[in-house]
Amino acid sequence: MANPAKGYRMTDMLTYPEVTHWAVPFFIAAILAELLWIVIKGRGGRYETRDALTSLLMGAGNVTSTILLGFVAYSFFMALWAITPLDLGTSTWVVALCFVLDDLRYYWVHRFGHRIRWVWASHVNHHSSQHYNLTTALRQTWTGTFTFMMIVRAPLILLGFHPAMVLFCGGLNLIYQFWIHTEAIGKLPRWFEAVMNTPSHHRVHHGRNPRYLDANYAGVFIVWDRMFGTFVPELDSEKVDYGLVHNLGTFNPIRVAFHEWIGIFRDITRPDLTWRERLMYALAPPGWSHDGSRDTSERIKRKHLAQHPEDSGTPGFDPRP
Repeated sequence: MANPAKGYRMTDMLTYPEVTHWAVPFFIAAILAELLWIVIKGRGGRYETRDALTSLLMGAGNVTSTILLGFVAYSFFMALWAITPLDLGTSTWVVALCFVLDDLRYYWVHRFGHRIRWVWASHVNHHSSQHYNLTTALRQTWTGTFTFMMIVRAPLILLGFHPAMVLFCGGLNLIYQFWIHTEAIGKLPRWFEAVMNTPSHHRVHHGRNPRYLDANYAGVFIVWDRMFGTFVPELDSEKVDYGLVHNLGTFNPIRVAFHEWIGIFRDITRPDLTWRERLMYALAPPGWSHDGSRDTSERIKRKHLAQHPEDSGTPGFDPRP
């Protein structure tokens, strides 16, 4: 527990393996297995060559951006580590606790990613595929550093979890989320669906149906959504329609990666806007507009209920906190 300014801590040079790199062979094998299953069974999803290739290129771009810009977040984390007097060590229970708390951190970052346009600009590419298969999991951001969401990890480090441990747990979190991007797995046992994030829960998250918008932000534990009122079950009566409210209609990875940042720039540089309106175009929920010409997810839900009042009070249309 010694302050690093006064003495050296055994955990100061702590390292963990790059688990996401180790998982690459598993990712490839699982994608091939899913594709084979779909071909043989004729169900469980669909692959389109251009779409899958775009996802793979987005994944490669994410790895490249992490190599080039990863030092920004890690330097910030190490600066925090240098000033905190706390050091929880490296015992198994500490790693387990870090994993759980980092998943809670993931829930809120993910929720911010759907409720703050500046963060959505980085996350939107993950939702840009109109298909849902294991390659979709690889459709990751190139611009996460610029959202500054790294600050949400600050409390973990200040509480005494070493930055290397926090990043290790974050890697495990991402590996877990890979397998839930599939239609080949139906609903799992009720006890598992009650606690863990599953393909069924995450299919909802990728839906553009009004019912399924802004739901199921969990990474590993779906209990966060149940606790904070954002859980919506996948209904047998309503098939998930994947993609964005307004789909891009392109397989160009450059456009996929940067289109929303360009949209923000165009909006905030419009003439005749107040400074508040310019700020809102960056920080308000996606779909916000100063003149009401666009629809946020709340407005889309209200419009749906105006046409289908019988859905009021059903999952996805019940009051949210």
